[in-house]
Amino acid sequence: MRKKLAVFAAAGLLAGLIPALPATAALVTHCIGTGGAVTVPNDLLVPANESCSLTGTIVTGNITVQAGANLVVSGGKFSGEVRVAGNGYLDASTTTIDGPVILAAGGYGVFLKDASSGAVTVRAKGTTTIDSFLFVENSTIAGNVSAQAGEVRLDQNTQVTGSVNSTGSYYTDVHDSFVDGTLSVLNSATGSVICGSSVRGKATFAGNLGGVQLGPNGPLDSCASGGFFGKDVSVTSTTGGVTVDDNIIDGALTATGNNPAAQIASNNRIRRGVVTDGAAAAAARSAAARPAAPRTDDTAKAEERRSDAVQEATAAGPADL
Repeated sequence: MRKKLAVFAAAGLLAGLIPALPATAALVTHCIGTGGAVTVPNDLLVPANESCSLTGTIVTGNITVQAGANLVVSGGKFSGEVRVAGNGYLDASTTTIDGPVILAAGGYGVFLKDASSGAVTVRAKGTTTIDSFLFVENSTIAGNVSAQAGEVRLDQNTQVTGSVNSTGSYYTDVHDSFVDGTLSVLNSATGSVICGSSVRGKATFAGNLGGVQLGPNGPLDSCASGGFFGKDVSVTSTTGGVTVDDNIIDGALTATGNNPAAQIASNNRIRRGVVTDGAAAAAARSAAARPAAPRTDDTAKAEERRSDAVQEATAAGPADL
């Protein structure tokens, strides 16, 4: 009996010397290579300058794509957030991301196709040399889209349950998509195109250098139809040309301070009237106007990075998930 008590006492003393471990240790799984239909029960990290290609993979924690790394996923399910570092790339198709997606300053890009995610943020470029992009096709974003850099294109029946706020992007375009909140495009280098889309809240375009095209028959891009705006629309202080064609605006349209003056087609249906500059002021600005540059299709940069990433991951072999 004394021997048993001594053992118990020693065990108790030893337990007091060893710090207690948390009930759930914060483990991180590194992914280099390819992964299939398995469940990762913790956080996932793609190390710097490596590639990870996943098919049908479930990740219960958060995901980090480090600098220069690539994560390509198809048919996946991510429960947490996804953070992509400088020159990092996220390519997600037929995948559900429950948390937000954050692209850091100088991140290469984010491509979402037939997917869903939480709010999406593209950080300002800052001192980095990489122009980011956010390309979204036939996807649902539950929350806001906030972009401060690069190319932003929402296309092919994409739905945003919150607002789209863009400041200082290269361009911000919305094609055949739906924004449940407000839409704001400010100080874009090559402007904005909104075609065949619905914006439930107020739409504001200001200080854009490359023009603003709302509807078809504009100089920036080709599209088949105009859009629906549920509140007021304001296009001001824009150079490169402003065209408003074949839209329904369930509010007022304000188009002032643009160079050249806005071209507002007669086929628009504007419920609460139009506010424009006086004829003399519009003519003076038009004399010094520069034409808008037409859009080019830049989605090839996503396709190239995806292809390279899948090849690198395949060459690395199966990841230890």
